Amino acid sequence: MAASTWSSQRTKAQRLAGELRRLRGLSGLSGRELARRIGTSQSKVSRIESGMAIPSLPEVSAWATAVGAPTTTRDSLVTLTEAAFTEVQGWRDALRARPHVQDEIQALETRARMLRTFQSSVVPGMLQTAEYARRVFSFFQAPFAKGDIPAAVAARLDRQLALYENDRQFNFLIAEAALRWLPGTPDLLLAQLDRIASVSTLDNVSVGVIPLGAQAVTMLTHAFVIYDGRDEQDALVSVETIHAHLVVKSPGDVALYRRRWELLNEMAIFGGEAHEFISGLIAHLKATPG
Repeated sequence: MAASTWSSQRTKAQRLAGELRRLRGLSGLSGRELARRIGTSQSKVSRIESGMAIPSLPEVSAWATAVGAPTTTRDSLVTLTEAAFTEVQGWRDALRARPHVQDEIQALETRARMLRTFQSSVVPGMLQTAEYARRVFSFFQAPFAKGDIPAAVAARLDRQLALYENDRQFNFLIAEAALRWLPGTPDLLLAQLDRIASVSTLDNVSVGVIPLGAQAVTMLTHAFVIYDGRDEQDALVSVETIHAHLVVKSPGDVALYRRRWELLNEMAIFGGEAHEFISGLIAHLKATPG
């Protein structure tokens, strides 16, 4: 049975963590002494050895030097580190292992203090109504087994409870095309737009809309989610493509997505202006015959 993307990610991170922990043990160095030698904190060493944080390549190199690792071991550590930073898993494999992956997504969300979600074609899952979510899952190209869609919808709605946790921040950028996409009846979309307008009033939620007529400073490409943890190096990016899910942890690649977010943010409207825009879409739908 194939492992999911996130399980695979954790497995490779754990392999790296285990090897680094083993090498420190063989060297006789304490966690405190190793931290001093590589210029980091003892708590960071503990997080690395437990697999909760993935060290950068310079940190791995410094670790190898501190424990006196031979060249072949250093090369192996580099390979393990690069593999742990980026994972690609096909949807068919992920769904073969379980009915849905909402629990794994929720695990990523739980560890993040701030989530930044960009969507160009569909309403973000954290904002979807039950019927909208059901329609989205029904369009999935890796078909769900009979009975799995209700479970996936229920799990997606359960994830949305996090929106009401005031100590966490949720920022959304949604392209106009995503707000106009009609996966069902006009009434379904009306309920969905009303849901977005309602959630946007929460103090810890920001909803920005990117109108089709906005002056472009970048392209509206694929969707992505940036997960920011309490430590800068805990950040990661989740990208969903047609065939697979991609998890990115490389600091350089994460920085690319952060820069793209900043540019998209420049194109968006917020607050009262965004609310008025959504209200206009609702009024247009209500006035449309049929």
